[in-house]
Amino acid sequence: MDVKKILWPTDFSENAEAALPYVESLGEKYQTEVHVLYVIPELGEHEGWYGTLDRSHIEKIHEWEEKTANKRIDEVCDRHLKGCKLYVKHIAIGDPAEVILKMIDQEEFDMVVMATCGRRGTFHFGSVAEKVVKHSPVPVVTIPAKAM
Repeated sequence: MDVKKILWPTDFSENAEAALPYVESLGEKYQTEVHVLYVIPELGEHEGWYGTLDRSHIEKIHEWEEKTANKRIDEVCDRHLKGCKLYVKHIAIGDPAEVILKMIDQEEFDMVVMATCGRRGTFHFGSVAEKVVKHSPVPVVTIPAKAM
């Protein structure tokens, strides 16, 4: 098996971070690129808000979330992915499962390593993981959620 690019989608939850030892191990073993993806939910598609929230407010929230995500990705990668040849950050806005599947095709990943559920974890397959596993054209290694 030739693995050159691994995708690790994260929402920075404890469940998502449970996949890190596997991402790190595979990255070191194959000396592969590790791509870290954080997806910001599209707030413009959110149902009714209390008060007035126009597009400029939503854009400011997205900008803050992107800045925070960049910092968190750097912290996680510096702490856990030092042995990997290269890690690449990706931040996108949209539906997490759709963004992950689109990136798999665009970036031609060889493998996805992700938690079975994220911050809303239920210890069962979450909707994002289930959709990715069902529709991914590449292998998806799923890591069980941590017990809380």
